[in-house]
Amino acid sequence: MIRKILMLCVILLTCTSCSEFALLASVSSVAASQNAYSKAYGALDFGVVIKTKKDIKTHTYERIKEAIDRSHGTSRD
Repeated sequence: MIRKILMLCVILLTCTSCSEFALLASVSSVAASQNAYSKAYGALDFGVVIKTKKDIKTHTYERIKEAIDRSHGTSRD
């Protein structure tokens, strides 16, 4: 049963022209680029933590919270 399913998958992949290969290649390049972005973000985040003792997400959260507090403070007056 498993051998038949595998054979069917192989036949379908080879008979559908090169569009499947192009799709697989584009997905792998996106995954590779996301991996590179992830590594760059991790290195940047590490540098920020070393310098400020807070990660990028904490800085972003605090800035957004300050902005919300300021907007609520000016709208109540």
